Amino acid sequence: MHILCLTVTFAAGLSSAATLIPRTVFDSTSSLTQYFSYNYPWGTDHNGGARMSPSHAVISSAGTLTLTAQKVSGQGPATHGGQQIPINYLSGAVFAKQHFTVPTGGGFIFSGSFQATTTKGTWPAFWLTAVNGWPPEIDMAEWKGSGKISFNTFNTSSVVQTKDVAYGNPGSFHDIKCQVRDRGNGKDAQVKYWMNGVEVTTHYGQDYVGKPLYLIINLQMEGSSGSPGPSSNTTYSIRNLEVTTI
Repeated sequence: MHILCLTVTFAAGLSSAATLIPRTVFDSTSSLTQYFSYNYPWGTDHNGGARMSPSHAVISSAGTLTLTAQKVSGQGPATHGGQQIPINYLSGAVFAKQHFTVPTGGGFIFSGSFQATTTKGTWPAFWLTAVNGWPPEIDMAEWKGSGKISFNTFNTSSVVQTKDVAYGNPGSFHDIKCQVRDRGNGKDAQVKYWMNGVEVTTHYGQDYVGKPLYLIINLQMEGSSGSPGPSSNTTYSIRNLEVTTI
């Protein structure tokens, strides 16, 4: 699969913020595909029971992207970490065509409004992950079927900073914001998380500065969110998405 990618960095002396992905990004399919591609950067499968399909990531109304997971049968398994994973759903994912590289002295703000399920077996996410190797990974918002929302920053697979917060009214939209910037040493990143305008926690990413990141929005199923997942369709909607420099 050919992927168009732009690496985005800004000099430390940049005096004003620039908008890299505007809030109009989900106003139409043409706007969506200007900034995003379908599926994961590496293909249709990852670490759960859903296989991604472009037809399951649609502009459901002006300004809103909706990902839908549908129970299916007859799909071949996925392979992740050397293990085969049964595929029980077709679902949707998109990833930004740009790469986001935290520069010395600078950074980014990622924000949007999300309507995410917390039902067992559902695994919506809004996250950044390393283009070259792993980590870095920043889960700017992750819901794993527990009734909570998780904010996670990975330094290694075992050294993880995590904050779980109760997630009420999952049928409503909630505002999420994440600021990722140089901590001030030209090496590590400071990661701040907000929900509904309230700062939740601050994490630190070791050696994150200068490493390109993918931005991914996906509705995975089962896996870390438990099984079995729901038999009816599951949706995950996003609006007012914006990425700016700081």
